[in-house]
This record gives sequence, C-alpha cells and structure tokens, in this order.
Amino acid sequence: MNAFEKIVYFLSAEMERPPLFGVWHFVSLAIALALAAFMVWKFKDCNDKTLRIILGIFWAVMLCFEIYKQIVFSMNSDGITATWSYDWHAFPFQFCSTPLYLLPILVFAKEGKFRNAIVAYMVTFSFFAGFVVMVYPGDVFIELIGINIQTMVHHGLQLVMGVFLVAHNRHHLSKRFFAWSMIVFSVLASLALVMNVIANYRMPGVEFNMFFISPFQPCTLPVLSIIYPLVPYPVYLLIYLLGFALVSLIFYASEKGITTLCSKIKHRGE
Repeated sequence: MNAFEKIVYFLSAEMERPPLFGVWHFVSLAIALALAAFMVWKFKDCNDKTLRIILGIFWAVMLCFEIYKQIVFSMNSDGITATWSYDWHAFPFQFCSTPLYLLPILVFAKEGKFRNAIVAYMVTFSFFAGFVVMVYPGDVFIELIGINIQTMVHHGLQLVMGVFLVAHNRHHLSKRFFAWSMIVFSVLASLALVMNVIANYRMPGVEFNMFFISPFQPCTLPVLSIIYPLVPYPVYLLIYLLGFALVSLIFYASEKGITTLCSKIKHRGE
C-alpha cells in the first residue's frame, strides 16, 4: 500500500456495530438536539450574511465526511495490499444526500423564489429525512467507526438545519411555501428515477437504486420494502411519492402550528 492507502486503511478502523437505541445512538441524538437548540437561541434572527456563513460551514462539514465515506467504501484492504473498486450502491444521490447539492444554492444564490424553494425543501423533506434517521437509525450503523460518525453527523445536521431554518423563516411559512418544497422534491425524485433507468442499461448487474425508486431494484426501506413486491411498480412509485409528501406536509403543519403558538405566547408576555 502507498502512503494514501495506509491513511485510508487507518481511517477504516472497525468497531462493534452500535445497537439501535444504544449509547452511540442516544449520544448522537442528544448532541444534534442540543446544537439545534443552540442555533435557534443564538442565530434565529441572524442576518442573511451570517445565515450563508452558517450554512456554508454545515455544507463543508457534510461534504468532507461524504468524501471520506466515498473513499473508504471504494478501497478494500487486508492491511498489506489494497484494491480499488467504486461502490455504486453508495453513490451520493439518495434522499438524505440532497443537502450536499442544495446547500451551495442557499450559500451562493441571490434572494428570490428559487432560493426560497430550496429553503422550503430543507425545512420539510430534508428535515423529515434527517429526523427519521436520528430517531430510528434502522440499519445505517455498520462496523466502521468513521462511517458511523459520518452518518450521525450528516443526518444530525439535517435535523439541526431543519429546526434552525424553521425558526429563521418562522414568519414566511405558508401554503405556497410548502408547495415550493413539493416542486423541489418532484424534480429531485425525477432525476433519481432517470439516473436509475440509465444505470440499469449502462451498468447492468450493478446495485444502483437512488431514492429507492428504481423499477429494477427492490426497495429496502422500512414499510416500503413490504409494499414493493406486492403491487405494480407505478402503484409503488405513487405510494412512495404521496407518502413522502404526506409526512412532509405533517412536518410543515407541525412547524406552522408550533411557530404560531410561540408567537402568541411571546406577544402575550409582552
């Protein structure tokens, strides 16, 4: 192995797979919730420049961990020799990976409907994705220390950004706001579907299932994995899209209700 491969091998240290609802899980969740509370307390009324800096820092952290993940998953080593083969299963365009592509827009794009639509997606669909994994990690934990840290940092920051952006945009929540998030989700899901179809014909036999909506690969998500083999694919896809939209709508309605209630309590206190 060369020097770089030795570093990658060192960063691939193993551990016992953390159990669901174990110490690793609860400590990660507690840190995410504490950071979310701090961000709301300290920065909920920050100016746009500060907001962009904060989101830029979050994006840089997520991106660095994602690059680490891609490198580690691409190298196989016994400690003496190393072989490289890209793991297409880990290609970063899953539902939870979308902040990697959307955060730069929030950091660099001008104010306007396009940027607001991305914000709407981040406080609904992306928030929901991070929240679910942090509360119920399922099978995201593996035997690699670094990857377990990466997945908790990534999804934890989705939760933190969701809470923080809701507080920062508490005066702008509306039905139109949620409608914009639906448009962004539809575009991203369409891209994932196109990628799945292309991958099936260009890379036959490769496990490639972005957003878990491939017509050619079984779904492994909880609940949806049961539905997938029982119904025709168009029905499954419709259930998937409507299901995610419904849950995100519930998140939006909860956010709207909580921010409205907090506003009333504040006004009464004044």
